[in-house]
Amino acid sequence: MSQHDEYRPVALVTGVGRTSNIAAAAVRRLVADGYRVFATGLPRYDNTVGVPGDDPAALAAELGPDVHVQAHDLSTPDGPAELVAAVVDRFGGVDTVVSCHTYSTSTPLGGLDAAEIDRHLTVNVRANMLLIQAYAAAHDDARPGRIVLFSSGQRNGPMVGELAYAASKAAVEYLTRDFAVLLAERGVTVNAVNPGPNDTGWADPETYELVRERFPRKRWGTPQDTANLVSFLCSAQADWVTGQVIDSDGGFSRQPS
Repeated sequence: MSQHDEYRPVALVTGVGRTSNIAAAAVRRLVADGYRVFATGLPRYDNTVGVPGDDPAALAAELGPDVHVQAHDLSTPDGPAELVAAVVDRFGGVDTVVSCHTYSTSTPLGGLDAAEIDRHLTVNVRANMLLIQAYAAAHDDARPGRIVLFSSGQRNGPMVGELAYAASKAAVEYLTRDFAVLLAERGVTVNAVNPGPNDTGWADPETYELVRERFPRKRWGTPQDTANLVSFLCSAQADWVTGQVIDSDGGFSRQPS
């Protein structure tokens, strides 16, 4: 690439299981910011958590050739490295990772199951660790690097019905700080976002109203709200922001008022 060629950064966005979730909103915003985006998710998982599914491949038709969408399973030992290799093969490199994928099921005390605990740790912790390792091996340090992980605000209040999920997201917050230190000298920032409850269609009417009342502004967060912060963290303006866990939840309270 000569100094006169336009540089087009590449982002990998995981968790794009639907066209209406947080990850899909991040894809749209990053494309608007000038990124080429490799988007991946597991639509079949979104279809099992009470949310009507749609085809995330529609994002490519919506946004054009700057977006490539394909399903990928990050729960396998080689899955994260294979995914990074696919991004490099498709776009020639990878500058940014926005890791939105997650696994969450009901795991209350008395209902804990070893296999479900392991599944949470595999998808939410191990996959992120291996994904960052593969990204670090592939990243060109001549380019700025960005990693955005996702937390869930578990440190702000109990999540007693989702013990395995809360534990896995606590690990993500801890790893955010460690990876930020490890990659700082390479010009890569690492941050995590707690988006709070986002209205992506998963809540029944009763739950929707109960949650809405816990926002000071009496409205849910939206995927676009979250994508705005992702956009900033991936920008040049956020070069001095790293190792942070940022609550972008509209002041949401986990306790009823």
